[in-house]
Amino acid sequence: MKAASMPLAVALAFAFALAPVPGEAQSQGPTDPQIAAIVVAANQADIDAGKLAESKTHSKDVEAFAQRMVADHTSVNQAAVSLVQKLGVTPQSNPTSDSLKQGGEANIANLKSLKGAQFDRAYIDHEVTYHEQVIDALDKTLIPSAQNAELKALLVKVRPAFVAHLDHAKHVQAALAKAQ
Repeated sequence: MKAASMPLAVALAFAFALAPVPGEAQSQGPTDPQIAAIVVAANQADIDAGKLAESKTHSKDVEAFAQRMVADHTSVNQAAVSLVQKLGVTPQSNPTSDSLKQGGEANIANLKSLKGAQFDRAYIDHEVTYHEQVIDALDKTLIPSAQNAELKALLVKVRPAFVAHLDHAKHVQAALAKAQ
């Protein structure tokens, strides 16, 4: 999705995901409890969008992609929740996690108003942009800021899945463009 056509709340969520948490030193990123909340919020936004896409699309490609998003992001959230419980870390809401939740809600509201091919294109365009931003946030903020070795290892471990999701979304996006 082009930035100009992206809902403002979603664009802001992406911007917040890349920025340091306000009130922290400029050289310091989010804390481990904040990272945990960011990871869960980002995954939940994609799970919710995927569930909506599963119920609204008539495209087999979009449906398969949405099913993969729900399954994979649910698995990542389960791993993240298990890890923070094991470590005794309580995820801490922060402006980034709150913004991701709001952006996810704005995306769902936008998608609910669309039907057919318009829905499919908007969903997949958003997924391409979203995964690009999540990978960027992982590389520039979340992985470098993680202090706990196990949390950092989890983030590094799931990164290839986000890259695969981006590649899959771009493939579906290209197929939808050809179908027009």
